[in-house]
Amino acid sequence: MTLEFRHVRTEMAAWCLLLLAVLAPSVGWAQSSEVSVILDATTGTLSTVPERRAEAVAWAVLKDTILENGWAILELQTNAEYNDSIQAYAAGVAEAAVTQRLIYMHWMNTMVGYCGPYKYQTPYCERLRNYLEANLAWMQEQMETDQDQDYWHQVRLVLLQLKGLEDSYSGRISFPQKKFTLSPFGFLLFQLGGDLEDLEAALNKSDGAKELGSGSCSALIKLLPGNKDLLVSHVTWNTYQSMLRITKKYTLPFRANPNGGSVVPGSVQTFSSYPGTIFSGDDFYILSSGLVSLETTIGNSNPDLWKYIQPQNSVLEWLRNIVANRLATGGKEWADVFTKFNSGTYNNQWMVVDYNKFIVGSTEIPSGLLTVLEQLPGIVISGDKSDDLYQTGYWASYNIPYFEEIFNASGQVDLMKKYGDWFSYSKTPRAQIFRRNNTFVQDLQSMVKLMRYNDFLHDPLSRCESCDPKQNGENAISARSDLNPANGTYPFGAMRQRQHGGTDMKVTSYELAKHYTIVAVNGPTWDQVPAFQWSTSPFSNLMHMGHPDLWNFEPIVINWD
Repeated sequence: MTLEFRHVRTEMAAWCLLLLAVLAPSVGWAQSSEVSVILDATTGTLSTVPERRAEAVAWAVLKDTILENGWAILELQTNAEYNDSIQAYAAGVAEAAVTQRLIYMHWMNTMVGYCGPYKYQTPYCERLRNYLEANLAWMQEQMETDQDQDYWHQVRLVLLQLKGLEDSYSGRISFPQKKFTLSPFGFLLFQLGGDLEDLEAALNKSDGAKELGSGSCSALIKLLPGNKDLLVSHVTWNTYQSMLRITKKYTLPFRANPNGGSVVPGSVQTFSSYPGTIFSGDDFYILSSGLVSLETTIGNSNPDLWKYIQPQNSVLEWLRNIVANRLATGGKEWADVFTKFNSGTYNNQWMVVDYNKFIVGSTEIPSGLLTVLEQLPGIVISGDKSDDLYQTGYWASYNIPYFEEIFNASGQVDLMKKYGDWFSYSKTPRAQIFRRNNTFVQDLQSMVKLMRYNDFLHDPLSRCESCDPKQNGENAISARSDLNPANGTYPFGAMRQRQHGGTDMKVTSYELAKHYTIVAVNGPTWDQVPAFQWSTSPFSNLMHMGHPDLWNFEPIVINWD
């Protein structure tokens, strides 16, 4: 099978057809809570039935409890009796069939209008379309060669899954026999949330530039006293419009090679996610390989590096992390796979914890337990940081590069000279809060408390000396930028009032990870500050379809029966 990536013209009529395909679900909003994708052996066609069937190519079930506890829960599974390609396409079909209502609302909340009918002919949107089409075409060329077949087999399966999602949502299920099309501005846009941050800068988007200093996530890997457990936790920092959330469990028994072979090590994955995306985006993954992978964004403030962002010899970050999660059996292998075809987009600090290396109660430092990787355009550095973890008892991540070469190349030195310690690795507020408070973590409950921590009105580490007022809601493990006064004065954009902050918390442990179990809470923190409420907030006019009004949920345990 070959892939054909469609060139979408800029005429309004063509855009309107695309808009309908992306936004309008099939007639009747026929959302099932459970669905099987069935193959008719006689006709070779796929169809969906609203129940679980043993012979199904793929099966999905959705439990939508967003209004009750903040989360929808999706379980998706494919059947290893079928070849990988049909499994991948059917996986996308099944997911869209049970989540199409959430997909529509999430698109309206977060993506509608992005390079839409009135912006489609803008110079930036033209450049973005050209980049994406060239990149898709280059990947097609690689998939047709015999080189690195394991890698490109997984890339192809990801794109087939995305195609199945798009086709199912628009009600035109038809497994592609020879060629299939992917629109640059269709469901691909849902996958590009992080990559777009850097593509916008590299392609000179004139409006909507990312706020200087805007953080994306906090993470903590914590050894409990006596090394009795190893906890891994992550807090997403995002816009509040993004809080329509799904935790997903994928069981996709794909083969490592297009010619067969063993099932990929990461065939089972649990991860926090969003409607319409086939990866996490946060990112936070528990994998059947025994790995847990997560990241926080470090970004790039050095314009000299944008020249390395090119559509050729490049696989965008969202795709590279899926492939690494599937193929890797250890931290170093994960880093090696992820480093291939560095796109220079969605530049993050990745942490890969290998629970296979952890021995409860042991004081011996296990090699390869914690691998840390940082990426910039043209540069990727990784290393084994298990020693650091065992010597300090924790590893914290908070949007500042750790590796000196990455720190210097990213433009961080100039930012530190201009704005001070807020941009330093060891003295930025979250570094100091983690250093001070990590010793209070004794169990899961205290870990949750730390990751939801925001006492900005009283904590001296939350002060911003060049701000008025001095105490700032950004300076916490779980930010609440909405609580900063609109009429305040701030040295740079991240410190002002925004509909942005810590939007969730996820944590797992050595034992919980064996069962893909996550303790999670969705919504801005309200432990020490008022709960966020759309109707009383300064942002009540923003689109937030499907959201609860008041976000005061408690953590829940997400198990898989």
